[in-house]
Amino acid sequence: MNEHRDSTPLSVDRREMLVAAAVGLVASIIPIVKAPTSDRIEAAIGELIGSATPRDGGIVLQVPETAENGAAVPVTVLVDSPMTAERHVRAIHLIATRNPTPGIASFRLTPASGKAQVSMRIRLAERQTLLVFAEHSDGTVDRAAAEIKVSVGGFLT
Repeated sequence: MNEHRDSTPLSVDRREMLVAAAVGLVASIIPIVKAPTSDRIEAAIGELIGSATPRDGGIVLQVPETAENGAAVPVTVLVDSPMTAERHVRAIHLIATRNPTPGIASFRLTPASGKAQVSMRIRLAERQTLLVFAEHSDGTVDRAAAEIKVSVGGFLT
């Protein structure tokens, strides 16, 4: 049995444990990167999270290091949260730093969501950094970033 930060016992079933182990393996293979920012990216971030100062950590970002098909890049975001009425993730935002329109998606969550997890496929035309922000009910914001290379016709961009 795991203990969460507030000392509330959490039960974990076998499937969740296997998923967590796989996530740890993927996270250890893909290096976390410092995200490049520009005025355009800063403005997009500000529109999503306002004046909050994001802190690194609390998010597991599952992405391929190299996307063989930039038209359908798999992305899974898992945020560490008990998802209770008192403490939950309110929103998850994704930004691609080299897209013409940086905002890829925003997901709104409630405690009824059960887990702070989203999965999708995104389109990336070239190598870039994917930024993820998780807004918590207490006003804090977590941040994660990963660089994704895109293979086009067998060549990396």
